[in-house]
Amino acid sequence: MFRDRIYIQYNKVCREFTKGIKLDFLNIAGYRFVPIQDCSALRQQLNELTHDLGLKGTILISTEGINIFLSGTAITIKAFKQEFETDARFIKMEWKDSHSSEIAFNRMLVKIKQEIIPMGQPEINPITNPAPFIDPKTLATWLDEGKSITLLDTRNVFEIKIGSFENATHLNLSRFRDFSNAASTLNENLRNKPIVTFCTGGIRCEKAAPLLKKIGFNEVYQLQGGILNYFEQVGRRHYKGDCFVFDKRVALTPELTQSQYKMCFNCQRPLNLEEQQSSDYIPDISCPGCIVR
Repeated sequence: MFRDRIYIQYNKVCREFTKGIKLDFLNIAGYRFVPIQDCSALRQQLNELTHDLGLKGTILISTEGINIFLSGTAITIKAFKQEFETDARFIKMEWKDSHSSEIAFNRMLVKIKQEIIPMGQPEINPITNPAPFIDPKTLATWLDEGKSITLLDTRNVFEIKIGSFENATHLNLSRFRDFSNAASTLNENLRNKPIVTFCTGGIRCEKAAPLLKKIGFNEVYQLQGGILNYFEQVGRRHYKGDCFVFDKRVALTPELTQSQYKMCFNCQRPLNLEEQQSSDYIPDISCPGCIVR
């Protein structure tokens, strides 16, 4: 029974604290496109598992796969991974790790959704028709060499304002669901030229890249593991700014440390240092962007 194993892990945590070891928080993100037919049963199991471990974050489950963001101690995150990966569908999940001085989420949610990343294009199936990956080091080499490629940022505009690859293009999205319509505005001259799609952790490109192939762009790649994997493997080379993340840290630097951005309590807009120093910024109330003049 998985709960028996969880209690053993908790005892280990207690022993660490009694030794006077200060534990920071480990944050993980991972996803997998895989058929899931028992969504309700899996939701109940993961609710129990994350509750017993005291984890915070969000897990999205659908018939197309699973998308996970979790924060906890290193020991409880390890316990989660070990139990989670006893399910054959999730063996050897790829995880992106980062650390923080406080837990990165306020609560724990496990939800069943129609899609783990909403696009509204059911014919786009990353399981049966994936686009090829390019690893971060290869992309960095291409950029070093000045290879003629189009870097396509599939994220939303507010994320791009915080940081993106140098000379990247984007589709002025306010939500990813609009990508399929916006993609039709791409320059026709790109149809036979290499396009590299990228996003925060890779999941949006799992659908964006196959859609581009479907509508006639012939050489499309997706950056493996997204910006965060690029930071881990390459660092800040060819990237300008930070990377927005969907938790309390707001954004991460290319060194995978928490940036100086804060989130406006009222309008949920990321604020840079200059905006935080404005007289219109009142913590937990409002910011310059939501002040009505």
